[in-house]
Parts: sequence; structure tokens; C-alpha cells
Amino acid sequence: MGLRERKKQQTRATLIDAAVGLCLKQGYERTTVEQIAAIAEVSPRTFSRYFATKDAVVMTLIEDVAHAVAAELTRIPLSVPILDAMHRAHVTVLRAAARGELPGLTAERIVLMLRIINSTPVLKAAATEYRPIATVRALADRMGTEVADRKVWMVMSVWTAIIVTACGDLVADDLVAGEDGLPVGADLMASRIDGMYDEFLVLAGQLTG
Repeated sequence: MGLRERKKQQTRATLIDAAVGLCLKQGYERTTVEQIAAIAEVSPRTFSRYFATKDAVVMTLIEDVAHAVAAELTRIPLSVPILDAMHRAHVTVLRAAARGELPGLTAERIVLMLRIINSTPVLKAAATEYRPIATVRALADRMGTEVADRKVWMVMSVWTAIIVTACGDLVADDLVAGEDGLPVGADLMASRIDGMYDEFLVLAGQLTG
């Protein structure tokens, strides 16, 4: 990576950190693009070159997870059923992040993602509708079809529902105190997803007879 590209990556990371810090301190709704740019010591115009909106900065936290999941999907044998592979990829990435094994995707970053998104109705709604293109492409490749195939989007919708149901209430440690002895973070997300996926399989069997 050249010097110019490294500077661009550094500016992008600084903007994300500034946005996250402000959102946690004063709330998402009260945080403005101008404030984020000021903390990052850049102009609002520079901000707009990296992110289209304030929402886009925060949603980048989800994209980081999505890129890691997409890469993990390519390492799972094609003999593994589609939803099982999605489950395995997400849990593997979250466990690795919790152990500090994924550069750029830290356990702290996942905690911030959960707390900001789950405590902000507009972001939570956006996250529920969000379909990371990196994961969509990896899933389409795995299914041997095109990104536009409705079956791909159906699988993504089912999997998103599992994650949202499992982790949509993870905001503060005191809300889940005593649950597996885990604080809000990547390990708790992985544990919740494990449990919810098991429940989904049982429910799917009951619904289909």
C-alpha cells in the first residue's frame, strides 16, 4: 500500500473513531457531520469524500464484520449446507475478533457497533434492512448463482432475522448481566447466535413438519 493510500485509510479510520466517540458521548441524533469532521480535523467536504452520510460512517462497523465473514465463507467446504455455513462463518469471525486475531476488527469495535446501533432506532432499522454486498457476493458464489437471484436474498433475509433476533437487545452489560457470564461483545454475540440458530432449526422443522 502506497503512502497516499495509507493516508486515506488513516483518515477514514479517524473519521469512524470520531463518529463513534461522539455518538457514545452525546447520542447519535445530536451528532452532526460538522462535529465529526471537526474532531477528525478535516473539513465537511473531506468527510463527504469518504462517507455519503452520517449513517454510512456507523454502518461501516457492520461492513468490517461482513468482509471478514465473506472471506471465512470461502474457506468453508461447499459440502456444508448454506445456512450452516453462514452460521459457522459468523461465529468463527466473532470468536476470532474476541481473541484479537483479526486486524482492524477488534472486540472493542464490535462492542461499539452493538451499543450505538442497538440504542439508536433509525440505525437499528437500517441494520435490519442492510444486506452487506461482500457477504451477498460470497453467498451467491457459494450457491453457484448470480447476486440478483432471489434465493440469495431470501437466505440473506433469513440469516439477518436470526442475527437481529439474537443480538438486537445487546446494548449495556447490565441488561444481560449473568448471561453466560459474558459482557456485551463478540463472545456474547457468538453465544447468542449459536443458541438462536439451534432454536431456528427446531422451529423450521416444526413449521415444515
